[in-house]
Amino acid sequence: MRTTRAASAIFAANRAQGKVAFDVRLGDGVTRRGRLHESGSLRVRFPSPEAEGLSAVLVNTAGGVAGGDRIEIDITAGEGSRLTLTTAAAEKVYRAQGAAAQFNIALRAEAGSHLGWLPQETILFDGARIFRRIDIDLAEGASLLLCEIVVFGRSAMGELMLRGEFVDHWRMRRGGRLVFAETVRLDGDIGAKLAKPAVAKGGVAIGTALIAPGDEVLVERMREAAESLGGEVGISAWNGFAMARFCAQDAARLRADMMTVLGRASAAALPRLWLN
Repeated sequence: MRTTRAASAIFAANRAQGKVAFDVRLGDGVTRRGRLHESGSLRVRFPSPEAEGLSAVLVNTAGGVAGGDRIEIDITAGEGSRLTLTTAAAEKVYRAQGAAAQFNIALRAEAGSHLGWLPQETILFDGARIFRRIDIDLAEGASLLLCEIVVFGRSAMGELMLRGEFVDHWRMRRGGRLVFAETVRLDGDIGAKLAKPAVAKGGVAIGTALIAPGDEVLVERMREAAESLGGEVGISAWNGFAMARFCAQDAARLRADMMTVLGRASAAALPRLWLN
């Protein structure tokens, strides 16, 4: 028993913890970085400014996430600023021996600001366990372009995610009022569940895009691309925002669909790293 407890304590002490917290502010018509905090394995870099606003790239120096690891991201776009974030590469979540990996993401956009949250894919390996929480707080007059892609195994390399746990908890508020709430849970025999026609019909990649503000006009513009899409996509609008849901047989197909839809949702260019 003592040996087991000691091993558990050593395992917990060696779990990676990464945190990035920063804000951006508008000054003299230019978006500039404000306060910045980095710790553990997580870093943020600011490449050359885009035509409008500021771009940021999140880097996980640990090279991936394993069971028991904890990632915390806290970002604020100040009044009138424009910020677009992506990741340097797809995030890989490896098999967990015990506790799930945790991702806590807080995104805030103040009045008149625009926040783009456009990370590359999150890839789950067989046996991975992940709990992710995304909290979005939009002021009245702020805008948001957000997407998340989750891939259950690297099918192109013959790898499948058969078992594991994926819990995704989203909450979005506008002006302090809750306008969207959702929790997705897939656990146990994930491979068999994804094979069901009512779930993913054998697809291994899913994605969600949130666009605020969004209305039926925007929905119809995005739906015009339907014939060029390789996977299944559903698009709707309510509560002042639009949402697109994606499901595809592989990550490349879903990524292409996401780029097509986002291209119609916003005139702003996607991050350069998406185009490599």
